Amino acid sequence: MNEMVRITPRDMVAVALKPLKAGETVSWGTGKLTLKDDLPMGHKAALRDIRKGEAVIKYGYPIGEATEDIPAGGHVHVHNLHTLLSGEKEYEWHPVYPRQEKEEPVSFMGYPRKNGKPGIRNELWILPTVGCVNDVAKALAREAQKLAGGAVEGVYAFSHPYGCSQLGDDQDNTRKVLAALATHPNAGGVLLLGLGCENSGIEQIKPFMKDYDESRIRFLVSQDCEDEQEAGMKLLEELAERMRRDERVPCPADQLTIGLKCGGSDGLSGITANPAIGVFSDRLTAMGGATILTEVPEMFGAETILMDRCESEELFRKTVGLINDFKAYFESYHMPVYENPSPGNKAGGITTLEDKALGCTQKSGSSPVKGVLAYGEQAVTAGLNLLSAPGNDLVASTALAVSGAQMVLFSTGRGTPFGCPVPTLKIASNTPLAQKKRNWIDFDAGRLLTGMTLEELGGELLDTVMRIASGEKTRGEINGFHDLAIFKQGITL
Repeated sequence: MNEMVRITPRDMVAVALKPLKAGETVSWGTGKLTLKDDLPMGHKAALRDIRKGEAVIKYGYPIGEATEDIPAGGHVHVHNLHTLLSGEKEYEWHPVYPRQEKEEPVSFMGYPRKNGKPGIRNELWILPTVGCVNDVAKALAREAQKLAGGAVEGVYAFSHPYGCSQLGDDQDNTRKVLAALATHPNAGGVLLLGLGCENSGIEQIKPFMKDYDESRIRFLVSQDCEDEQEAGMKLLEELAERMRRDERVPCPADQLTIGLKCGGSDGLSGITANPAIGVFSDRLTAMGGATILTEVPEMFGAETILMDRCESEELFRKTVGLINDFKAYFESYHMPVYENPSPGNKAGGITTLEDKALGCTQKSGSSPVKGVLAYGEQAVTAGLNLLSAPGNDLVASTALAVSGAQMVLFSTGRGTPFGCPVPTLKIASNTPLAQKKRNWIDFDAGRLLTGMTLEELGGELLDTVMRIASGEKTRGEINGFHDLAIFKQGITL
C-alpha cells in the first residue's frame, strides 16, 4: 500500500496517508520519495525541488506560492507556502457544460406534506420569534417531552438571540429564517412563540410564510395571555394530536434536498469524504433531486471551477456576485478576505485557502450548477445549487436547512458533535477519527484508502442517506443535539 497519494498527475506534492518520519523512503503511486521532515497524516511533501516564488500545484491547481526553496521530500506547509489570492476579481465564463446521465430515483419512507415536499422527520418544533422568550420555549419543550412518541418523533425548542434591535436586511433575514423553519417539511407541528413588543413579531413573520398549512402551525404572543406556559402546552397538545395521525409512505428521491457542508477539515477531506459526497451529489441530482453547496468564503480559490460548470451565463454572473459580494462583506468590516484556514485545518494539513477550497468544492461532484441562492432563499430547482452563507459550521448548516435541506451531509477530518435543525450526517475523512469518535461519526470515508472504490463509497453513502431519510437516527440525533444559528449581518440597536 502507498504511504502517500498524489491527487492528480500535475501535482507537485503528495499527501501522507499516515504519520511518516524523516528519512523514510515512501511510495506515492508511480514513484518513491525520501522524506526530509516528519510528516503528520494529511500533510504534504514536495515531490521535486520547488523554487522560491514558484506556484505549488495540488488538485491540479495552484494552492499558493513557495516562500523559500523547498527540497524534494520537504514538508510543504504554512512555514514555506502562502496564498496567491487577492481581493475582488474580474471573471470570464469558460463553460464546460458537464453532461449528466439520468438515473431512476430510489425511494425512501417520508411524511407527505401539503406543499408537496415530504418531511424525513415528524418533529414538534417551538420557535421563539425573539431571544427574550428563549427560556419560555425551553421550559415548554421540557414539559412537552411527554408528548413525544409514535409519529411525534421529538420535541425541540430552537433558541436564538435575535428578533429585535435589528434593522433592514439583517432584520428581514431573521424573519426569513424563522418563516422557513416554521414551514419546514421536517416539522410536523410548529409553535411560533412571540413576546409581543419585538420588531420581528408573529405578524411581521407571517408574510414570509407563504402557503403554510394552518393545521400544523400555532401562534402564541406571551404578553397577550395570563400564563404562557399553560397556553403554550394546550397548543402543543393540539399539534401533537394532529401529528399522531401522520404516517411514513414511499417517496421518490427526486423529492429530497440535501445540504453539503464540511468543517474541521484535514488534508484527507478533499481526498476521501468530500469526493464521496460529490459522487452522492451527482447521483441524487441525476435522479432529479437537489443538493446545496454553501460556505462561500471556502470557495475562494476554486470558484472558477464552479463558475465554468454554470448552466447559463445568468447563473455564471450570479456566481460572480456570490463570490465578490462576500469579499466586499469582509472588506466592509475592514477584515482580511483570506483569514482562513482555521488552526484545526492547519493542524490537519491544510495550508492555504486555495488548498482548503479545492478540497471543499469536491463535495459538488461534477454536475452542472443549476441554481444560485441568496441567504434565506428556498431551493426550488433540481440539481446542484450554490447558497450564499459563511463558512461557520452552525451558521452554514442552519442556512442549508432554511433553504429547504431535509438533511445535511457534514464531512470532517477533526470531528465535531453539533447538530443543526435537520439530521446532520457526520462523515469522517479518516478511519482513526471514525473509530475514536463513534458517538459523533455516522460514516467512515477513510475506507477509500484501504480498498474501496470511490463509486462504491458514494453508493454506500447514498444508501445511508436513504436509511436516515426513512427514519434511522444520526449520532447527533441520538445524542439529542439540535442547534440553530442565524447569520448576523448588521448592527444591534
